[in-house]
Amino acid sequence: MVGYYEVRKQWEANPIEFWQAAANRIDWIRAPKEVLDESRAPIYHWYPDGVLNTCTNALDRHVVLGRGDQIAIYYDSPLTESKRAITYQELLDQVSLFAGGLASLGVHKGARVLIYMPMIPEAAVAMLACARLGAVHSVVFGGFAAAELAARIDDAEPAVIVMASCGIEPGRIVEYQPIVEEAIHLARHKPTSVVVLQRPQSPAVLGEHEIEWHDLLATATRHDPVPVHANDPLYILYTSGTTGKPKGVVRDNGGHAVAMAWSFTNVYGMGPGDVWWAASDIGWVVGHSYIVYAPLICGATTVMYEGKPVGTPDAGAFWRVIEEYQVNGLFVAPTAIRAIRKEDSAGSHLLEHDIKSLRTLFLAGERLDPSTFEWASEHLGIPVVDNWWQTESGWPIASNLRGLDPMPIKSGSPSVIVPGYDVQIFDVQGNVQPPGTEGEIVIKLPMPPGTLPTLWGDDQRFIDSYLSAFPGYYTTGDGGYFDDEQYLHVMGRTDDVINVAGHRLSTGSMEAVVSANPMVAECAVIGVHDEIKGQIPRAFVVLKVGVEVDPMVLRNTIVAAVRDEIGPVAALKEVVIVPALPKTRSGKILRATMRGIADGREVVVPSTIEDVGVLEAITPLLQGDSASD
Repeated sequence: MVGYYEVRKQWEANPIEFWQAAANRIDWIRAPKEVLDESRAPIYHWYPDGVLNTCTNALDRHVVLGRGDQIAIYYDSPLTESKRAITYQELLDQVSLFAGGLASLGVHKGARVLIYMPMIPEAAVAMLACARLGAVHSVVFGGFAAAELAARIDDAEPAVIVMASCGIEPGRIVEYQPIVEEAIHLARHKPTSVVVLQRPQSPAVLGEHEIEWHDLLATATRHDPVPVHANDPLYILYTSGTTGKPKGVVRDNGGHAVAMAWSFTNVYGMGPGDVWWAASDIGWVVGHSYIVYAPLICGATTVMYEGKPVGTPDAGAFWRVIEEYQVNGLFVAPTAIRAIRKEDSAGSHLLEHDIKSLRTLFLAGERLDPSTFEWASEHLGIPVVDNWWQTESGWPIASNLRGLDPMPIKSGSPSVIVPGYDVQIFDVQGNVQPPGTEGEIVIKLPMPPGTLPTLWGDDQRFIDSYLSAFPGYYTTGDGGYFDDEQYLHVMGRTDDVINVAGHRLSTGSMEAVVSANPMVAECAVIGVHDEIKGQIPRAFVVLKVGVEVDPMVLRNTIVAAVRDEIGPVAALKEVVIVPALPKTRSGKILRATMRGIADGREVVVPSTIEDVGVLEAITPLLQGDSASD
């Protein structure tokens, strides 16, 4: 295997040549002769004269090569007690027919299609059908409220909406039709048609402009792939948690396809025939990149799981899926592993399943605390790899590249910078920080293929939001530091940096200490207003199942540990035990919402919240001012 440093030197020596070679992993209708267009800097375009079709790269070429009988998608839904195995040939047939159906509704190259569906294969079919037509899909996480959906409709202006009649969650059914109808009513832009996939758990009564999925297919003819330019948009994905007009991250066809092929092979060490499970949702960037596009472009088998693999129905659901489908690589948020550890700290469910097929566990989406890393490493006995990236980047910025020579893995770090990214640590004045000193993580322009070239319909907002703080650099909004071996340590969003009596402190550093306590399942440390020091940290902890402890004993233990490992300057004195932490449906802790409540501000509860009841239950504790609360 080629070593990481050798590959990085190749990129540093000649980035144009490096990405020209990487483009050979993709089938082009017209191969690009120009690799990078810098004429509109700071907005850059990769492979500007290339022509391709992303759907062809994900499906057609594998069938042509004689691999049509290989499973493309395993669908597993404990919520509906159903399973499906779809081959590449079957998926190609479904996609080309649905593309023909969309075309009959007026969807053409460049038109937008909004997709509002749960984790079912038809969602991937709809995405790939749009790609086949050269249309632009915008997947919105199923369950977003009508107002948020309306804002996305107005921004993307879709010709067609594709939806399911309902989503299914443990213990309840979420009817999608009323949400979509209300969103269309609120939106200024009106789509011409709505395609509805009827689910037997809650069929919808179709209205005037609605057509049933199978009725559309009954009169459709298969559609050939439409050639598109590399810089034509493939999709729009709106960032979660934004206020006001949503920010539509654009992904182009050419750079995206190259990045997916390169990263799936080199970062994740996966290839043709491997079984891969990204335990996320297609509504998030992980779902786009590593449930649908990267595995299929590389000829792997992808698992689509509808449900929550931990907590409901049991903590062993992860291991059952891995055993049943012989999963080789698992990608999941640390929250899921913490939930497993909370329910089954001894790892007894692991003993009930044969998971020898699993080569690597990849964790991303939030900071991986050392105790979760250590628990997973000990109980799985395989490499546990943190990787850090964003909706905007589309693929990992830092990781331990498993497709290259394996490197040592460090607890608390997503390892090294992925070739293609020139990452620096800046202070507020834009000065490069030495190893060990925290600062703002920035990326020198141009960023590599597959990263966002701009925001949908708003180049200036893209520049103002991401490129203006440090000219010539993309501002990630995350803080961290390099250690002496150039491993990156990401400590969390820069708005999670608190100022205690003039000292800038990372709550991520404190969370690492708190979560290391053997009684703590998970935690969040937030900065709350203090009349004297400006801000002080307050820790909220969830205990492991079965743990009983005197709150003051726990507080004293944690305060002493933070003092020992970070110093008295951390000033952590408040530790509050809570039954659970409020999270989004993708597993991210709602720290900003918690801070707002703790400071007595009016907050808007995000529509992505997993359980409003959790937030309501801990609100009195957030507003309290001592551990005795």
